[in-house]
Amino acid sequence: MENTGPTNKTFSPPAGTYWRISQESFNALDKDHRIWWGKNKESIPRVKKFLSEVKQGVVPATLWLYQDVGSNAESKAEIRELFKEHDEIFTTPKPEKLIERVLQIASNENDLVLDSFLGSGTTAAVAHKMNRRFIGIELGDHAITHCQPRLQKVVDAEQGGISKSLNWQGGGGFRFCKLGPTVFDEYGLLNHEIKFSTLAAHIWYIETRLPLGKKKRLPLMGTHNGTAYYLLYNGILGDKRPDGGNVLTGKVLGLLPDFDGPKVIYGETTRLGEARLQKEKITFKQIPYDVKAL
Repeated sequence: MENTGPTNKTFSPPAGTYWRISQESFNALDKDHRIWWGKNKESIPRVKKFLSEVKQGVVPATLWLYQDVGSNAESKAEIRELFKEHDEIFTTPKPEKLIERVLQIASNENDLVLDSFLGSGTTAAVAHKMNRRFIGIELGDHAITHCQPRLQKVVDAEQGGISKSLNWQGGGGFRFCKLGPTVFDEYGLLNHEIKFSTLAAHIWYIETRLPLGKKKRLPLMGTHNGTAYYLLYNGILGDKRPDGGNVLTGKVLGLLPDFDGPKVIYGETTRLGEARLQKEKITFKQIPYDVKAL
């Protein structure tokens, strides 16, 4: 190995530049053979670094060559192989190697990767292969026709893109969700057209931070940590008159599924006094004022 130091010469930086380290530290590095002066020993000196001193991963570079991160032609070939049964709808898909490079630099294993415009699903597919968690959002129909099938193929060990270089063997899984109706309108007010099941799911999550799941349309949404949660809305007990179910009255209370413990009841209003509410262990919350956003 060529001995590149020390040089025993004095380095004067060009006018207008400054030392990144003190001159004393520089001279000490040079003495320790840690300064590289170029092949002919006349270049601007650079500090040598050992691999143990460099953070693991890929150091960002301004220019990424297609040999390293793929090309548009390569990514189109990947998409055609994945979606042979579909006409081409993605004119500029990103190669998996490009997204791999981005995730190598910007994330670690088990990190959460968000792609708000999922497109063909490349980011989610690469994140899954690289053991990252991910959230992908897409409004187009190809969320169903392309993104979901592609991720299923990844789980089933498809061997396109970066699969072979990572020795991808498949596995894992994902959850495909559809966005439901909006709970609030553009003014932040409760959507007056919202259905019972949608409002129930929202309130249940606000109260418990758990998904409600598919349940029968009943005023008792469920129990959590010893408390029962009820929703009186949209004529759940028959009609929209006070005695029909939207207003908490003595009669309505008698129709609700019994629970011997604390109860949280959402409704339009209540005709029960404070003493009765305390006796029945009821916390009443009024719709829409007590329905909070996430």
